[in-house]
Amino acid sequence: MYNRSFFQLLIKVQIPIMFLFAAITLQAQDEEVRNEIEAEKRDTTSTLNFGADLVSRYVWRGIDFGNSPAIQPNFSFAWKGLSIGAWGTYGFSRYNIEINDTTMADAGNYAETDLYLSYTYKWFTLMVFDFFTVNGLNPNEGNHYFDYKNATTRHAFEGSIAFHGSEKFPLQFLVSTLFYGADKDQDSTGQYGLGDKNNYSTYFELGYKIHLRKMDVDLSPFIGGIPFGSSWYGPYAGITNIGMTARKSIPVTTQYAIPVQVSIITNPQAQNMFFVFGISF
Repeated sequence: MYNRSFFQLLIKVQIPIMFLFAAITLQAQDEEVRNEIEAEKRDTTSTLNFGADLVSRYVWRGIDFGNSPAIQPNFSFAWKGLSIGAWGTYGFSRYNIEINDTTMADAGNYAETDLYLSYTYKWFTLMVFDFFTVNGLNPNEGNHYFDYKNATTRHAFEGSIAFHGSEKFPLQFLVSTLFYGADKDQDSTGQYGLGDKNNYSTYFELGYKIHLRKMDVDLSPFIGGIPFGSSWYGPYAGITNIGMTARKSIPVTTQYAIPVQVSIITNPQAQNMFFVFGISF
């Protein structure tokens, strides 16, 4: 999840390099999860879903994580509106993180494994995510997955509520707040992420779905932002994510089609722009 000019990373220069990599702020991608939940809610029976996405970049809420193409597996079980699942992302190449204005460090291959629980009722979905980043330098060591102490854990728990709208009124709205774990407030110097208390970083997103019948393409413009500073999103309140996603299914056989999508994304706060391609299996 990082070479981002506006981010205040959770690292001090004087700490050892291995601890530095263990303290990287963790984040996750929830768009695929929300799409899966929206598809599952149409089925009143129990369903088991699994698959993977291949993306040219992992960009989540306006932020590039890993600066690399990535494979993103997913697995979920749904029953009568209740869904439990897992999602992950694994970068194909190594990336660097910025420690200060003059120092960069090798962070290995970006990797993340998330768990989630959701419940959908009519147009609304409540979600709880457990975000966790894996040690990119050595995925078999130094992860401390079962450390859930608020002061030291590398997990971050987020609660979200999403409004899906209907076919006639396809407005979408998301509010997400981190409530436990690796999301700390400011220290004495004003740097987010190095304080002792939870920051409760919050993200808002408004979207709309447009179906182009003749081309059989779905367009989804969106805009998102934060109400206050955060080590996750940026140092001050403002818009952090504007763009549009186009989705289409390409027929392979009479019974099978491959979903593809492209997204153009800009982050005004970071003054950055991305053009991302993805394919689902």
